[in-house]
Formats: sequence, structure tokens, C-alpha cells
Amino acid sequence: MNNKKIMIYGAYGYTGELIAREAVARGLRPILAGRNSKKLQPLAEELGLPAMAVELGASETLERTLRDMDVVIHCAGPFSTTAEPMMRACIEAGTHYQDITGEMEVYRSAHAMHKEARDAGVVLCPGTGFDVIPTDCLAAALHKAIPTATHLTLGFDSDSGLSPGTAKTSIESLGVGGAIRRQGKIEIVGHGELTRTIDFGRGDKFAVAIPWGDVATAYYSTEIPNIEVYIPMSPRRAKKMQRMNRFRWLLGKPWVQNWLKGKVDQKVRGPSEEKRSEQKTWVWGEIRNDRRGERRIGRVVTANGYDVTVHGSLAVAEFLLDYGGDGGYFTPSKLCGYELVEKLPGSGSIKVGID
Repeated sequence: MNNKKIMIYGAYGYTGELIAREAVARGLRPILAGRNSKKLQPLAEELGLPAMAVELGASETLERTLRDMDVVIHCAGPFSTTAEPMMRACIEAGTHYQDITGEMEVYRSAHAMHKEARDAGVVLCPGTGFDVIPTDCLAAALHKAIPTATHLTLGFDSDSGLSPGTAKTSIESLGVGGAIRRQGKIEIVGHGELTRTIDFGRGDKFAVAIPWGDVATAYYSTEIPNIEVYIPMSPRRAKKMQRMNRFRWLLGKPWVQNWLKGKVDQKVRGPSEEKRSEQKTWVWGEIRNDRRGERRIGRVVTANGYDVTVHGSLAVAEFLLDYGGDGGYFTPSKLCGYELVEKLPGSGSIKVGID
């Protein structure tokens, strides 16, 4: 492992910087990279790490740079724009790829590149952060309990706010709607359309379905044909979401998207280390086989989403540095096993029972 290299691309973003600092604390010497040399240099000098500026659009230069790398942790959003060129460059360069996205379309894109990546011996593993390690691992553990399941419902409850990147991802979904999986196919539903009451681990709460990445990844991990993902939300806020459905056509306009994302840049900041240490996340899942009347509930408590992303992305990177298996697209649980989440600092054990 000592002779192998990790690149953190987008290292000067909020989460990228957290990952870089933790990597150094672990004794790793990642190469910091990104599009803006002026933003890269101060962090590289402070941490005593090499840095290089390279544009994602400069495909030949990017591929040449990646040939010296063993693993890329891609942290530069919006991933809807940046993930595909980086994945394709990694396939050409023979470099394992992972990222911290929660964007469903990135997972679907990576899944579509499975054969190319397998033939190149390259692992594509997007979603090696809070999106989607805890929910993906819980889905895999629940699937082990009922291998013939027909329905999977996941959810999480956290006191942590959105990171700038996640906030921008949420904005991109405003013009599309929610998403669930029905009979193996992804369906678009209205914002706030599906609701239920869930005990995520802190008592019953009103919850609303959201277009979380597991609508794609949990299906790739388990092949369960019906999947929904929920978060707690006040009924009043759910009503506001439902009213937004009338304006989805407007919310998807590029100028509206850019305006809203500009507001994120102005107002959304990641929390301090002290604040993060106070925030945990309660992850919940329900699996059923309706034909047989079987049902199980699973739960796991993790650290806050930012710390899960930092430790999860580095755990997967270290796994890939010593990896000798096949290439291709993998979810986190398919690559590292569902126990991955239990090994992260601040995480408990997955508990599955009848409830």
C-alpha cells in the first residue's frame, strides 16, 4: 500500500478538505487535485501534500495524470456534470474510481459502464459516503434476512443539515419530482406524495418519500423490485412540497436552478467539528415478502453524515489499494460487504428483528 497513490479530486471543497485532513491523520499521502490551482495550493501547503490542477474537460491530460494513480476519490460536484468524464478517464487510465455523490443518475450511469470497467479491470464505486453506505449496507443485511423479499423501504433521521453539495443535489430534483422503484422500474412521483409514520429509532415520526440514491443502488445490491426511501418531515412542510408540484416545470429551468444554487453558495456552510460530533444519524429499514407474509425491521446508528462520508470514503479507498478482484460497477456493500458501515467510527451494529 505504501507505494500506491490516492488522488482526492475536489480537495478544496468542504467535504474534500475533511477527507484530505483525515487521510493525513491516518498516515496517508494523497495527491490533492481540482480545477482551481489557487484554491488547491493553500491546503496542499498546510498539509505538506503534492497538488495538481487539471480540468475534467482536458481528457487526454486527465487520463495521463490518472495513470500514475491507483484510486481516485472524486469530491467535485455537481456530480451530474463531473462524474461521467472522471469515470471514463479512470477506465482509460486503469484507475479505480469512487465518489461521494448521492445523485441517482450517477449510479445509473456507473452501472451502465459495468462491462467497460470490468474489461479494464477498474472498479467504479460511486456513493462511498453517507450517500449511500449506511442505507446500502442496511439493505444488504435485510436482504440476507429475507432473500426472497418483494419490498424494501429505507429511511434515516438526522439532526445534521445539508452540506453545500447535497443541497445542490436536492435543488436538481425540484424540477423532476420524487422517485421510487416499482416492479423493477424507477417511477417519478410528486413531491410529498408518499407519506407514512416510521420509528427511525427515536419514536414515531411522520415521514415523506424522497428520491434518494438507494432507489438505484439498493436495487443493484439486492434486486428487490419495490423500493422507497423516507425522511422525517413535518406534515406542514410536506404540504408545501406538494404545492411545489404545480411549479416543477419552472423549478427545472436552468436559470432557476442556477439562481437557487447561487443561494446555496452564499448561505450554506458545513458544520464545525464540534457540531458534527454532537450529531448522530438513525438509519432504518423494512423488508417484506408480501406473498409469504414475512417482514423484518433493521436499524443502525451512525455518526453524522459528514463523518460517515469522510471515514467511509477512506475505508473504501484503502480497501481498493489492496484490491485484487474483478473490475466493474459495485455498490459499497457489494464491494466491501454490509459490515462496512459497522466498522466506521461512531457506528453501531446493524440490528435486524421482527420489531
